[in-house]
Amino acid sequence: MATLTINNRTLTVPDDATLLSAASLAGIKIPTLCNLEGREAIGACRVCVVEVEGARTLAAACSTPVVDGMVVRTNSARAREARRKSVELLLSEHDGNCQTCNRNQNCELREVADAMGIEKVSYEGAKAPARIDDSTPALVRDNSKCIKCRRCVTVCAETQGVGALFPQGRGFDTLIGPAFTMDLDGVACVQCGQCAAVCPVGAITERDHIEGVWAALDDPTKFVVVQTAPAIRAALGEEFGYEPGTLVTGKMAAGLRRLGFDRVFDTNFTADLTIMEEGTEFLTRLKRALVDKEDVALPMFTSCSPGWIKFTEYYYPQFLPNLSTCKSPQQMFGAVAKTYYAKHVNKKPQEMVVVSIMPCTAKKFECQRPEMNSSGVQDVDYVLTTRELGRMLRQAGIDLALLDDEPMDSLMGIGSGAADIFANTGGVMEAALRTVYELVTGRELPMENLHVKPVEGLEGVKEASLTITGTVEEWKFLEGVTANVAVAHGLQNARKVLETIKRGEKQYHFVEIMTCPGGCIGGGGQPRYTDDSVRLKRIAAIYKEDEGKQLRKSHENPEVQQLYKEFLKTPLGEKSHHLLHTHYTARDLVEKKSS
Repeated sequence: MATLTINNRTLTVPDDATLLSAASLAGIKIPTLCNLEGREAIGACRVCVVEVEGARTLAAACSTPVVDGMVVRTNSARAREARRKSVELLLSEHDGNCQTCNRNQNCELREVADAMGIEKVSYEGAKAPARIDDSTPALVRDNSKCIKCRRCVTVCAETQGVGALFPQGRGFDTLIGPAFTMDLDGVACVQCGQCAAVCPVGAITERDHIEGVWAALDDPTKFVVVQTAPAIRAALGEEFGYEPGTLVTGKMAAGLRRLGFDRVFDTNFTADLTIMEEGTEFLTRLKRALVDKEDVALPMFTSCSPGWIKFTEYYYPQFLPNLSTCKSPQQMFGAVAKTYYAKHVNKKPQEMVVVSIMPCTAKKFECQRPEMNSSGVQDVDYVLTTRELGRMLRQAGIDLALLDDEPMDSLMGIGSGAADIFANTGGVMEAALRTVYELVTGRELPMENLHVKPVEGLEGVKEASLTITGTVEEWKFLEGVTANVAVAHGLQNARKVLETIKRGEKQYHFVEIMTCPGGCIGGGGQPRYTDDSVRLKRIAAIYKEDEGKQLRKSHENPEVQQLYKEFLKTPLGEKSHHLLHTHYTARDLVEKKSS
């Protein structure tokens, strides 16, 4: 521990703390634009400088470690003036277009400037030439708005292990982007959107699908349905001033109806369907390996996270056979909506428009993959992020706080609690274990309240083992088998898992990978700014939603049972194979165009 004085207040903090974290413990907020929680500080923005007694120069609070006996002033005249100059210089270069920028209500640069009382900029600085990179299906970059904070570089390289963005040049001429000033479609970008999630300004955003959705809703010849991912219900409220983790499931359904959607459905329905298909696929692989002694690709990896899929296609193509062939719940929904449901409402697939509300920017890329057209047309037409839905509701003058709760529509609107927890890291694994264990043994998963605690929480890589006993006759070959599972979130953690498997250090049977930190609740399209405190609140809300339901296991979903009875017949059957399963393609690390 170290004892120091900050603004005449003496406090004791861990000796590995920085001045920024120490000040936070003392209830003192020091502004910063480049710092990212859990990542090594780089002191790039110089907005957090403070005065340390005896030091010749001001210190960047984010990267300066505490020292016993330090005397620090965060608001001395010298520190205030230096911060103000740093922010004014950033403003002088920043071509913000605040009147039309979609970040004008939650721009961190503007918030810092307002807090400092900056009403005019003293410097007439040159501005970077505008260059828009809209080469990818999911993301748009505008370098004229970039303030060179390097947050996107940090999250792409350190959290995701991708490194698609890099600072090039020096000083004013510094450019943040893909190597050799290429567009994003020319490098190994997985479209996860974590860069957009941490960008403090509007330099990187999701590609906007709002106008396309409005056009569909205004077209009387189109039957427009919407699906809502489980993570949305614990985050959408933040767009309307609710605390993170506030569940707005019913209000969300009501708001979507007022926007004019013909049907409001729940992606939870196809999350349950995914468990039926994926669970059956997993058991089939085990049977082939243990009984038929075939060379089967194990461990099996989950396949519902499109950023993870593209990461594997780029960096680990040798593991493509290990990926479950199941489409994501989003894509299963589109295929089923334009076939099974279309027949129920007497519509042709061409007459239907399927809109997804997703926490994920990579879903915009996923829906445009050429293989995602099992219905005969593109299965999912548009993807809106949580942020986009918030903007669309505000455009329509709809305030969630003023709406009463409404249910989802029937036939594709029921989801179990197991489907809800798809939103959290470890949730897909827990949902799968709830169903697979019960199918194999005829008994409920022997875990407290059905929760598999070892795979929950924000630890980067989590493991669990479960010994199977008391099997039903069909699965006798699994008697006494210990199933080893793993869960990772964030692609850098995924890389760690894959490398341990390559080296033969770990033998897993089933592995869940989520692209984004915390899982879908921390997706690249969720309300900003998402740190671990926000992630934990959203995670807790999702578990609350699960625990509040009577239906908590995917195989008990009556609408999924009806779908199999009326249409699909059986998991992994011929129709399921055509509509619900897919294949993957190895990609060059440097591409001519993304596809």
